[in-house]
Amino acid sequence: MSGSKRGPKGGSRPADVGNSSSLYERYKDALRRGHVAALRGRNDAAIEAYSEAASIAPDRSLPHASIGGILVKMGRLPEAVPAYERALELAPRDETALRGIAEALARLDRRADAAGALDRLADALEAGGRLADATDAARRGLELAESPERRTRVGAFAERLGTAPAGDEAAQRALAQATRVLELPPAEPVEPEIAPEPVGTPAVATAPEPDVLPEPEPEPEVAPAAEAEPEPEPVVEPKADIEAATAEQELEPEAAAVAPEEPPAPEPAGLGIALGAAAEAHLYAGELTEAHAGLLAAARAHRRAGRLVAAVDACDLAIGLAPADPDLHLLLAELYLDHGWRTLATDKLLLLGRIAELDEDRATRDRLCSLVTERLADEPRLVELCA
Repeated sequence: MSGSKRGPKGGSRPADVGNSSSLYERYKDALRRGHVAALRGRNDAAIEAYSEAASIAPDRSLPHASIGGILVKMGRLPEAVPAYERALELAPRDETALRGIAEALARLDRRADAAGALDRLADALEAGGRLADATDAARRGLELAESPERRTRVGAFAERLGTAPAGDEAAQRALAQATRVLELPPAEPVEPEIAPEPVGTPAVATAPEPDVLPEPEPEPEVAPAAEAEPEPEPVVEPKADIEAATAEQELEPEAAAVAPEEPPAPEPAGLGIALGAAAEAHLYAGELTEAHAGLLAAARAHRRAGRLVAAVDACDLAIGLAPADPDLHLLLAELYLDHGWRTLATDKLLLLGRIAELDEDRATRDRLCSLVTERLADEPRLVELCA
């Protein structure tokens, strides 16, 4: 009896079925806590949670690869390498681990080892049918450590990419970068010689000048036309009510033209400040739900006003109230992209995608993938996540 449990109808089932289900839930919970801590920048807490997940499921590579990523973020590169190596022992083709260990080794100036990891990554990507990504990995390996084998392989990839459809932007971009590294076309050495010619030729300098000269000419023609428009307005003063009515109709479109110019600048900026103040009042009153919603609204208003630093600050406050809110992290990813911080945005979306997968949250995944399609369609890891 100790080895089984009675079912609801008197049957029995192995005890380890319930245990394995419980272990999997604990594993998912530990991973989720690690991802949330990583999103919040609480690196030590993230490592602790990932380590717990690794102890619960010692055959899974993801916790070890996640630990490696946090250690790289913290600058602890020598410690990150063994974490990635452990992940690769469990899953030799783990893309996250291969990319991570290649980055760590390259930053440690172990270029040949980093190139070897990229060779393995290229193998895995090619096997998965992702030729453009495989070419990128092989090309980066060649850039780190030159060898005839790598050069031959990148050349073979480039030949295959040459047959890709014209609309395949990823293939065309990978082909252009591979061609640049390989210097395949003999025209490349000639291009630098052609480049200075247009700079030195006086024809290019004189060409815009005749184009610029006619442009001022229509401007004076527009000026009298603009002057002709106000001329009817003085005529309104001496005469009838009908003319006064037409004058009012003429002034209304002018006011309407000014109106759309005013709201974008002063209104959103003031709105963000007002919403932030209201959110802080809710926070001090202990009304956390209202404070969180207010901070998100303030962040969006600041973003519309172009006040990106204030928007990020509002999001940072909101993280303390609801660290796992997908709306908040998607907004932060957009703000990072507005700042030009692609790596931060990519890391955040990858973690958010993993949480959505663990929670089976299809709505968050769809929104995340819409953002990827719109602004990060050239990031292979995110494209794979949304495939």
